[in-house]
Amino acid sequence: MQDLRQFDRDGIHFRYPANWKLELDEDAGSGGWTVTLTSPQTAFALFALRPDAHSIVQLADETLAAIRSEYQELDAEDCVETVAGQMAVGHDIDFVTIDTLSICRTRCVDTPAGPLLILRQVSEYDRQKNEPVLDAILASLTVDDDE
Repeated sequence: MQDLRQFDRDGIHFRYPANWKLELDEDAGSGGWTVTLTSPQTAFALFALRPDAHSIVQLADETLAAIRSEYQELDAEDCVETVAGQMAVGHDIDFVTIDTLSICRTRCVDTPAGPLLILRQVSEYDRQKNEPVLDAILASLTVDDDE
């Protein structure tokens, strides 16, 4: 990724391409927020701090249920991996929208500010170009230790 910008909030940091659009929505009620990064094509990433979530497992399951309510015919596999140096849980999800395969990856990690949902999605249309960018955004994620 060239020409990068940096996101920093509540001890959560990541880099993203300067030509991607960033939108921040705050949830004053829960103290959480959602950042949506949109590529010039169809790919996007979402980072949602959810201090109201009870656990990362519950957040991952609720996210899958929400996606399943929109796309009943999807394939989903449970996934556990290391993200930002800690255990992350989520799902690898594939579904079809308007005759195009969409690839969605969700991961949830604990942070001192609360559970963080990370969702990355790309269509088959621009997967070759943008999946490596989404992977690089995730790889750049760091979470400060509890102080």
